[in-house]
Amino acid sequence: MGKRSQMLLGKIIPLLLLIPLSAEAIAEGSNASTDEGIRFSCKPGQLETIESDMETYLASLGVAPGLVVKKVDRTNGAVVYTLNTPEEDTNTLDLKDRAELQIRDDIASLPTKHGKEKKVHTVSKKEILLALLQHGRLTEFKNGACDVGALKEHVGIRQNTVAWAENLNWVWPDGRAAKWNNKYWKRGTPRPGHPLHEALSDIFINQNKYSIGCYTATKIVVIQGVLDYYRRIKKNPAQLKRLENRLSIDKEPLVGIEPGKMWDFEKDFDPRQLNRPGKLLKIESGAAPQNFVPGDWVHFLNTDPATYEKTGYEGSNPIYLGRNKFSDYFNDNDHSYTYQQKADEVYQWRNGVFSRSRDFAKIKPLSPQDMERLSRTPAEGGILRDIRAFPYYFGYEALPDLGRAPNF
Repeated sequence: MGKRSQMLLGKIIPLLLLIPLSAEAIAEGSNASTDEGIRFSCKPGQLETIESDMETYLASLGVAPGLVVKKVDRTNGAVVYTLNTPEEDTNTLDLKDRAELQIRDDIASLPTKHGKEKKVHTVSKKEILLALLQHGRLTEFKNGACDVGALKEHVGIRQNTVAWAENLNWVWPDGRAAKWNNKYWKRGTPRPGHPLHEALSDIFINQNKYSIGCYTATKIVVIQGVLDYYRRIKKNPAQLKRLENRLSIDKEPLVGIEPGKMWDFEKDFDPRQLNRPGKLLKIESGAAPQNFVPGDWVHFLNTDPATYEKTGYEGSNPIYLGRNKFSDYFNDNDHSYTYQQKADEVYQWRNGVFSRSRDFAKIKPLSPQDMERLSRTPAEGGILRDIRAFPYYFGYEALPDLGRAPNF
């Protein structure tokens, strides 16, 4: 399920809590480095519009006034919104279980065969927003993205990504070569004559024709979530075309959607990739251990030297689905894993547990103390990297130049 799986299994390729205008609620000249939640960094004249639009947006999602704290720095043109929880509370896994938040799933419609649609229960926009607001990390909207519209679109893309990951049944290659529907793909490269979004949609419509590793699966879900959002939900053909062109700059749309530095820990990492930007994603490091926003690409590293060398078991690349659920691309665990199940799955590989049913006798139960340790970064003795990969603010920020193909 690790990154190197693709290289071997597919194509080998290079209304707000206003603590009434007190110092607790409005911090003029606040220390931006300690900010958590969502920050809009704008020109001073933009703040009034941001505050008004944000109030409307929060109300539209049913976020009660007392759930959010607002902090304003009018001198420097910044406003920060944070969930009204204790500073040490960085957990987003249990947000839906908190009765005061009143979170319920949304229902999304996804296209299927013959122009029909299916309904799926998926994470709510409210949960996504509250996760962004929680302590434990900072999401910033600045320059052209200093716009509540950028936040709303970002939440929409995250939700659409999760919706596409809710019910997947791809085949796990388990060391064998990847398989693709030859009508649309040649070893992970799209065949000419079909729009990229059509070739991608086939991977979801005809899942039994695809056998892929989790690294490839994660990228496919991310790309589908973004392109489908602009094609079907936002109905923005110009933006869709721009993104398809960006993905295909090197004629390999499944390659390089994340920044190169996401893999800088690997022994064989090419230093020339360190500053390579992602086609669709950016990454941030320093996220708190149990802080995940629905739509995040997360990475669990297999820190056992022996089993790390086993193709497909270098680590795991799930997408966080909200509601304490992580993607299950191969329906091995009823379409999702809890955080505890995912961490346990990766850890047990070192015990030779590659099939939970076949290798059941080899499972060594983990204590709460073990789980706490595994939730640390690899440098601290755990397996959870503190990086999170997530989409750019398309249409609101300038995307980094990819350079010239094929190295972009």
